[in-house]
Amino acid sequence: MSAQLNNPLVEFRDVSFSHPGGASPVISHLSFAVLQGETLVLLGESGCGKTTTLKLINRLLLPTSGQVRVEGKSTVDWDPIRLRRRTGYVIQEGGLFPHFTVESNVGLVPALEGWDETRIKKRVHELLSLVGLEPNDFAQRYPGELSGGQRQRVGVARALAAEPPLLLLDEPFAALDPLTRASLQRQFADLTRRLNKTAVFVTHDVREALLLGSRIGLMQKGQLVLLETPEQFLKSTNQQALAYLDTLRLTNVSKRGKEGAE
Repeated sequence: MSAQLNNPLVEFRDVSFSHPGGASPVISHLSFAVLQGETLVLLGESGCGKTTTLKLINRLLLPTSGQVRVEGKSTVDWDPIRLRRRTGYVIQEGGLFPHFTVESNVGLVPALEGWDETRIKKRVHELLSLVGLEPNDFAQRYPGELSGGQRQRVGVARALAAEPPLLLLDEPFAALDPLTRASLQRQFADLTRRLNKTAVFVTHDVREALLLGSRIGLMQKGQLVLLETPEQFLKSTNQQALAYLDTLRLTNVSKRGKEGAE
């Protein structure tokens, strides 16, 4: 997936963040840009600052120092509601409202934006089809009637509903079984390519990062230690990157061993 070399949609300019009273910063001196049309994957272990970085983009958090810019404007200058409605946000299990139907969940932001019912219904049905859920079968179901993979598909559809320029995804497929996860990874990669969407995707899974990322930002202890294309990431001599790549080799050796035993 090649990024279009347009103006950055998101910029971090020497950004640090600390919780009030915290002994040390959660993230420290982050500087990077997210180009329009690319998927930037933030890869790292739990506690490295990936999710904090994501929350700084849609102003769920404000930087302690430095500046986060979205669409050329500092997040402190954005109305937070306006910013979040221009940012599709996907978390584990989709974050769906259990008492809303699938149609109501997907159509929530367009309804808040004042779209008329006919337009909302058309958009919801279009998106359900796009993520592989037949509208006539799924639109009137409730989240509790869906599988984990189906809920994640609805979550992606909801994030796309109001046609936001930016998607933020926080380990959206982590809780799924391997087959469902692989299916949704392929579908997400295809969707972002076809729709030319800009996305920031958080994961601790190096396979997922290599599959989905236009570039991979490797985070460690609140800092960005590497920012490369998947091709260059595979050639990196960074110790943390090598540790992740070793897990791929160990997995491949384990698979070959099992195949030989069979």
